[in-house]
Amino acid sequence: MKLKTVTIEGKTYAEVAGDQPIYIHEDGKEAPHDAAHTVATISRLNGEAKTHREAKEQLEAQAKAFEGLDPVKVKEALGIVQNLDAKKLVDAGEVDKVKAEITEALKKTYEPQIQQLTSERDSVQQQLHGELIGGGFARSDYIQKNIAVPVDMVQNTFGKNFKIEEGKVVAYGADGQKIYSRTRPGEVADFDEALETLVGGYQHKESILKGSQAGGGGFQGGGGSKAGPKSLAECKTKDEKVAYLKQVGEQA
Repeated sequence: MKLKTVTIEGKTYAEVAGDQPIYIHEDGKEAPHDAAHTVATISRLNGEAKTHREAKEQLEAQAKAFEGLDPVKVKEALGIVQNLDAKKLVDAGEVDKVKAEITEALKKTYEPQIQQLTSERDSVQQQLHGELIGGGFARSDYIQKNIAVPVDMVQNTFGKNFKIEEGKVVAYGADGQKIYSRTRPGEVADFDEALETLVGGYQHKESILKGSQAGGGGFQGGGGSKAGPKSLAECKTKDEKVAYLKQVGEQA
C-alpha cells in the first residue's frame, strides 16, 4: 500500500482523516492508518511472542531430563508397572478384562447423561450461531445500504465464511485465512467490514450490489415468452430476483 498525498504550491503533503494519514491499498480502497493503535498492537504481539518463547524454552529444559530414553520402551515399562499394581487384587493376565468390564459398566451408567448433555450443548451452540451470525446479517448496515438481494440470499452465499470463536464472530476469506481490519491493524475485521471484503472478492458481485448492471440479456419470466428485467435493479419481486440471479450464474 502507499500513502495518499496531495500537491499544493509545489509541495507534497499527506492526506489525513483527523490526525491519521490515509493509505491506498492494492485494491484501490483507502483507509486511515492509526499509528498509535499499530504500535500498541505490535507491543502486545511482541509480549505474546516472548511468552511463547519462554514456554518453549521451559519445555525444552524439561525434555532434556528424558534425553536418551526410548519412548516406546518407556510406555511399555509404565504399562508393566500399572499391571503390577493391579496384581494386588487380580492376576496380571486378567487386568485388561477387568478394565474392559469397568469401562462398559461406566458407559452404561453415564452414556445417557452424556448424550443428553451433548444434545443440549449442540442446541445451545446452534442458537448462539444463529443469533451471532444470522443476527449479524439481519442487522447489517452494509447490506441495507449496498446489497440489492434479500438478506437470506446474502447469508446463504457468505454465511459459511463466518465462525464463532471464543464467543465472537470471526470471518475467513476464500484462502482460509482470517479477515483482518484495515482501519485497526492487527485486529480481526468486524462483521460489516469483513462482509464488504467478501463481497468485494465475489465473482458475481455486480449482480448483488445496488445499481449494478448485469452482463448479457434478461431472463424469461412466467410463461417464458416475455423478456424479464435486464438488471437486478429492475426486479420488483423476490422471485424475479432469484430467477435473474440463477440465469446470471448459468451464464458465468
